[in-house]
Amino acid sequence: MSTAALLTLVRSSGNQVRRRVLLRAHGLQVTPTCHSSTSEPRWSRFDPDGSGRPATWDNFGIWDNRLEEPIMLPPSIKYGKPIPKVSLQNVGSASQIGKRKENEDRFGFAQLTNEVLYFAVYDGHGGPAAADFCHTHMEKCILDLLPKEENLETVLTLAFLEIDKTFARHAHLSADATLLTSGTTATVALLRDGIELVIASVGDSRAILCRKGKPMKLTIDHTPERKDEKERIKKCGGFVAWNSLGQPHLHHADDSFLVLTTDGINFMVNSQEICDFVNQCHDPNEAAHAVTEQLHHADDSFLVLTTDGINFMVNSQEICDFVNQCHDPNEAAHAVTEQAIQYGTEDNTTAVVVPFGAWGKYKNSEITFSFSRSFASSGRWA
Repeated sequence: MSTAALLTLVRSSGNQVRRRVLLRAHGLQVTPTCHSSTSEPRWSRFDPDGSGRPATWDNFGIWDNRLEEPIMLPPSIKYGKPIPKVSLQNVGSASQIGKRKENEDRFGFAQLTNEVLYFAVYDGHGGPAAADFCHTHMEKCILDLLPKEENLETVLTLAFLEIDKTFARHAHLSADATLLTSGTTATVALLRDGIELVIASVGDSRAILCRKGKPMKLTIDHTPERKDEKERIKKCGGFVAWNSLGQPHLHHADDSFLVLTTDGINFMVNSQEICDFVNQCHDPNEAAHAVTEQLHHADDSFLVLTTDGINFMVNSQEICDFVNQCHDPNEAAHAVTEQAIQYGTEDNTTAVVVPFGAWGKYKNSEITFSFSRSFASSGRWA
């Protein structure tokens, strides 16, 4: 699509196209606007090239039957296709305490600059201190780095390392000794120009992109059963054992020595988390797993960030299916957290759902909710 045609479409077709899509959804016919002269070609803003093939949100690159968002003009010109504005008002979120005494999960989302949005979940362990620290300071740390670094993967990696070191200093100087046993996972997403999605994570909180109704997992679970994690733990003087349910637990030979503050002292599952008191135990360049994905708004329905209270009980496809049944992202976030609790999780559950252009497109009316499905198909192995 040429830039001139794109500008024409963007400037003149927004409300009419949305109206056309909504009317078609109700089975009504819409007559396209055209020139009054019958001698001229039948041209309309829905058929800008006169091909007779009406323009729709699908061939614009956007499809949305329930969330109406304006097109962002500068990014659309930059990338040569219409890109919808992702509004924070439409982002859904939910966090539930479950059967724990305290909710140690934290989440947040914000507009950092005109071009960059921020979304994050943190799953605290050994108390909420580390998760609270990340929740409070991560945004500003990223914001300080954005003017200095163009590559968003580098921005997130540097931000994770800076927060890691800063919290370590804070914990050692604090009179509160419990901070020394506090850790957190971190999964952070940055969205630039409504199309460039960058994810970085440590621990086992997840980011899942739903594309054409199927999950695309954008994070790697850092858990002790992974060979590389197990070797790193052993190198730091710890070891891994499994409980009766087959869940890995991290232990170390000396309780005064924390391995990446991985909650071995609290016998938690996670093996890599923010709050790294022993930086020499891993390569700083591998502190956070970071990936970049360009969105396809005609195919991508949403991004969902979840903590392991959900991931251990609900697999990625189930999460996509649950969200796709919901009318709006806020309802979806609550549905995911509540479903994990119904499936038996005892942990805190937190979900953040970010809608994209294909929101509502891949709804599966035949989905069934099975409470007797195999445990082996649940989230830890998805």
